[in-house]
Amino acid sequence: MRYDWVFFDADGTLFDYDAAERAALIGAFDACGLPFDSSIAPRYSEINAGIWREFERGEVDQSELKTLRFDRLFSEIGLSADPAAFSRHYLEILGRQTTLLAGAETFLRSLPDDLHLLLITNGLAEVQVPRFAASTIRDCFSEVVISGEIGLAKPDPAIFDHAFKRIGGPPKETVLMIGDNLGSDILGGSNYGLDTCWFNPTGTPNGHGVEPTYEIRELDEILDLL
Repeated sequence: MRYDWVFFDADGTLFDYDAAERAALIGAFDACGLPFDSSIAPRYSEINAGIWREFERGEVDQSELKTLRFDRLFSEIGLSADPAAFSRHYLEILGRQTTLLAGAETFLRSLPDDLHLLLITNGLAEVQVPRFAASTIRDCFSEVVISGEIGLAKPDPAIFDHAFKRIGGPPKETVLMIGDNLGSDILGGSNYGLDTCWFNPTGTPNGHGVEPTYEIRELDEILDLL
């Protein structure tokens, strides 16, 4: 077997983040007594994704991220609400969302016993820690690296330095990075010198100039690479 370690992204690769985000958004609107309609969720997803890209580029910090996305959302939809209070409800509800993508757990448990797994995720600690602790796949991973706990985020090479120190610094050629995000997962892994696997279940065209080592539509395809 070529790889001794596989680094997995969490949201969009193993966890169903779209479902989690929508549940948290609806729950927070309800908790704050605010009107919600179906047009809000896709607009929030775009705003949130943009804020995270700003965070990954170092343009905003974690504290700003928590409220700025809701401040922008409320401004766009013409809603008068406290983004800080809303954020507290949202994060608490999001931290309880543990739904996995279909087949993710079965796939993880089908991997060879001598293959070591590390979860490396860009996320807030107060969300990712309880989500992972309550998930059914927590025992599959030897290590977990959460950007919110260490103040570093993919694609920054420093977060990969941190991950490698946690696992004893194996040769880079023995580590495979798997994720759904070309900007953070694939670019980050490639720039660090790792083989990368782009999980692209929807067949989205790659227009970012980032070339993964492998591209898959189904998680089970990874078994052929190992």
